[in-house]
Amino acid sequence: MSGTLYLLPTVISEETLTSVIPADVREKARQIDHFLVEAAKTARHYLKDLGHPKPIASLSIVEIGHEPDPAKIDAWLAPLREGHDMAIVSESGCPGVADPGAQIVARVQAEGGRVVPLVGPSSLLLTLMASGLDGQHFRFTGYLPIADAERREALLSLERESARGETILFIETPYRNRTMLESLLEVLRPDTRLCVAQDVTGKNESIRTKTIAAWKAASEEERELLKVPTVFAFLAAPQRAAAKGKSASRPSARQPRSEKMGDDSRARTGGHGKGRSARGGAFRKNKTGR
Repeated sequence: MSGTLYLLPTVISEETLTSVIPADVREKARQIDHFLVEAAKTARHYLKDLGHPKPIASLSIVEIGHEPDPAKIDAWLAPLREGHDMAIVSESGCPGVADPGAQIVARVQAEGGRVVPLVGPSSLLLTLMASGLDGQHFRFTGYLPIADAERREALLSLERESARGETILFIETPYRNRTMLESLLEVLRPDTRLCVAQDVTGKNESIRTKTIAAWKAASEEERELLKVPTVFAFLAAPQRAAAKGKSASRPSARQPRSEKMGDDSRARTGGHGKGRSARGGAFRKNKTGR
């Protein structure tokens, strides 16, 4: 492959192009004519905002969707093999991170091609930076289950693992973020620290970290969430073992249920699967930008 595959980030909040996409990245995008994009309509609008010098209709813009078809990757990469540079563009944030692109990058890497990640915003990384939680050990789990019982199982399992010293990050859609917050306040321990991040980089940016106890004590106004994609992150306090092997943090009657739940929920919430678990790799990022 004589062409270069670029990973071109997009904005994660409206009206932030010049502040979050560096000038040299915008210039590089204007030099590329072949694009593999998550959503064609969004990509055309973005390329127009970038000031691409050619008519947008004349560019090669191939929609790969949320779940790229592996059988089509070779055909998609034909321009790259012919010496043309190409770029992957997601709907929001960085391609290949909580967005499609990893399979295509893997194919180029396997064939010895050149892959260049360009600088741009990631709501996941920016949330972690501003959260005050552990930035050395962390895990992104995509979306958690929708059903109440399964979501509770997942949270209990993830909190136990977080207590070993790992920040847990996940995302939620605009119309389920309040339900998720209520579940977190109900299920997690009082001393677990929870960060809630919305409209990261935008004019209504809010990144707040409190203990679960403090979130519960906050007013309804303080707990109100915007109807926008939301990043949640939490870090559980280390739990000391109580006498006779009982948990120091939860009533013993609930512990067997929690332990039983853990194994099943990890399969649903860890890793990078699509759909309602992690998107991904493909964490199904509902336009958070992660």
